[in-house]
Amino acid sequence: MDPRFYNLLDITLPLSFSSTYAGSSSSGPNHDEPWMDPRIWRKLPTRIIDRIIAFLPPPAFFRSRCVCRRWNSLLFTNTFLQLYFDIFPHCRHWFLFFKAQNLFSDNSNNRAEGYLFDTYELVWYRLPFPLVPPSGFSPAASSGGLVCWISDDPAPKTLLISNPLARTLNYLPTTLTPRYQPSIGFTVTSTSIDVTLAGDDLINNAQAVKNSTAERFHVDGTGCFLPTWQITSRLPRLCNFDSAGRMVHVNGRLYNMSFHPFNVAAYDVEAAVWWDIQPPMKRFLKFPSVVESGTGKLLLVSAIEKRSLIVPKTLRIWSLEEGPSWVEMERMPQELYDQFCPEMESCGNGFHCVGHGEFILLMIPGSYRRITHMGVLFDMNTKEWKWMPPCPYVGMGQLSRGFAYDPRLSTPVTSLLNYQFTAAPFPI
Repeated sequence: MDPRFYNLLDITLPLSFSSTYAGSSSSGPNHDEPWMDPRIWRKLPTRIIDRIIAFLPPPAFFRSRCVCRRWNSLLFTNTFLQLYFDIFPHCRHWFLFFKAQNLFSDNSNNRAEGYLFDTYELVWYRLPFPLVPPSGFSPAASSGGLVCWISDDPAPKTLLISNPLARTLNYLPTTLTPRYQPSIGFTVTSTSIDVTLAGDDLINNAQAVKNSTAERFHVDGTGCFLPTWQITSRLPRLCNFDSAGRMVHVNGRLYNMSFHPFNVAAYDVEAAVWWDIQPPMKRFLKFPSVVESGTGKLLLVSAIEKRSLIVPKTLRIWSLEEGPSWVEMERMPQELYDQFCPEMESCGNGFHCVGHGEFILLMIPGSYRRITHMGVLFDMNTKEWKWMPPCPYVGMGQLSRGFAYDPRLSTPVTSLLNYQFTAAPFPI
């Protein structure tokens, strides 16, 4: 077999995925183990085999491509990709991280690289982005299997949209307004791509204005196109987003924390209207974050520093209900918080938070020397809190805020973009 067929994506992503199965002994069938009779299974129709492969999780799918030339070519076959979209069982709620600083400075291959965390198997993978320029761009958001990158220069922004599994890269038109580090709302559906940039307008080469404008780029397969950026609204007067913040999309609205004072800024994307939502326990919040949940509701996660004998320091999670009103849904166990709090305070930067499906991930930034107990994962279904295992590829303290990431073998909606560049997934 051609050796390049073992070069799965030229990465270690699927190769570090370990698995065992019954009946793997080379000495023949064991009466205590299930056995797949090759006389039967080798005659399985191709359409059935393709359907089975389409159900595989991404690591197993990429491992399977080294079996034969045909399986290797499935990623480029329209009939298989259509089958994949028809039966893909569900989103896999994983998280994607990048290095917080000097993203590519110590990368011997001089290419962008991410670190993918499987929340179900608690396994890390290395994920390269070979088509992304080696400098000048930073990861900004993720949705629908796509990762959005934004140019670093304080100027009109250039955005790139990549699918690291399908090895595609798309360029968006340059924004109308020069900005420094705007907040970003990025939403991808099966038929549309919507990007909103808000705040940090540059009024000259040296000065950024936090509370200024928002602009939007939108393409839709149903016939609704905004092929260029459009200024949609001005931000509220007292709006003060965190630099390089990420807006959370829930049911057609974007949400972001506004600081000094704390408020939740809400934005109706279609109506281009902003308003503020008062958070709970506003005076006592510490490092608050808004995150999305698998139930279609907005969540607020924050430490509480109210110094009271009857209200101990802890970390709480609220859900935004109709009204609007906030309902407390969970608290971090006090024993865990007593371990989490010293780590959080010692780094001086609090913690970062991101939600995806049934999971909420809390990441404590730190130095490259700190490699353990840097992240906590909360499963909203089981109500279980657990420390994340350390990343084997880089110190946990080096990782940036996590992104919610759904691994997708292909994203056809990118064909709607006018500025498109694609390359073969394998170096030939």
